Amino acid sequence: MIIITGGAGMIGSMIAWQLNQQGRRDIVIVDRHTHDEQWQNLCHRDYADYLDKDELLPWLASRNNIEAIIHMGAISATTERDWNKLLQDNVRCSQSLWNWCAVHKVPFFYASSAATYGDGSQGYDDAEIDGLRPLNAYGYSKQFFDQWATRQVSEGNAPPRWAGFKFFNVYGPNEYHKERMASVAYHSFNQFRELGTVRLFKSDKQDVADGMQRRDFIYVKDAAKVVSWFVEGARPNGIYNLGTGQARPFLDLANAVMTSSGKTPHISWIAMPDDLKGKYQYFTQARMDKLREAGYQQTFCSLEDGVRDYVQHYLMQPDPYC
Repeated sequence: MIIITGGAGMIGSMIAWQLNQQGRRDIVIVDRHTHDEQWQNLCHRDYADYLDKDELLPWLASRNNIEAIIHMGAISATTERDWNKLLQDNVRCSQSLWNWCAVHKVPFFYASSAATYGDGSQGYDDAEIDGLRPLNAYGYSKQFFDQWATRQVSEGNAPPRWAGFKFFNVYGPNEYHKERMASVAYHSFNQFRELGTVRLFKSDKQDVADGMQRRDFIYVKDAAKVVSWFVEGARPNGIYNLGTGQARPFLDLANAVMTSSGKTPHISWIAMPDDLKGKYQYFTQARMDKLREAGYQQTFCSLEDGVRDYVQHYLMQPDPYC
């Protein structure tokens, strides 16, 4: 059995999709739906069982056939300010699963985040995690667990195989339930379809032009392929960046969405929301050397190719779910 927590979420459901593509059906999905239509992320999947997140640890107590736990379940909203909630969902749950895997010698793979890098002033090098200064409580919850996990390794308390993935800006199918936290690609498509224009934040930095805020955008199918590659066999343990290694402007992304829709692009500029000022990453670009040195050789979709697949094969279809 392979367990995927957060399996009804965007990345989790696409990891299940990738495993299905590889012929795997012995999957247990663990989640708690926060959106009425989130079942749509699972109706195309082939899996053995579904558990509410509170059922998982009691269920594990009687199991000895677990091949791996892929832990994608967490609060993913960068605007979440309730540290008690973040502590429970993003730290304590992860610690419990890590400890279970360490005791039972089960591989453990989990979601970290590029939000741990904060404003990027210290770079985006996954070889070093100490000294980072996240910009929000969500990013700190991920940093907290990354540091805790590395301490456990040094103390001899670790799963036999493990990896944490610092996901950069993931976009693609099955993200509609994320609402405000969904990708700019998703929001751009819906705005363009409804209003004939795409709204982008103005820059509030004098040295950055409007629309030139740059992020490392990775298509969710590529992210799922990397995670499944770690599950398949022995890879070097550690924390890995999961982006493409190439930062692209938001303006390029919006234009790719609109041209993929077959229409002439049109941009409208809006002010940066107050709750994002001072907490907004203007540049992210993953260093991918560590993943490549670990042996992962597949290429990543270009921004244009990934957006085209997302828009034309999902967002423009009557059934947009993968």
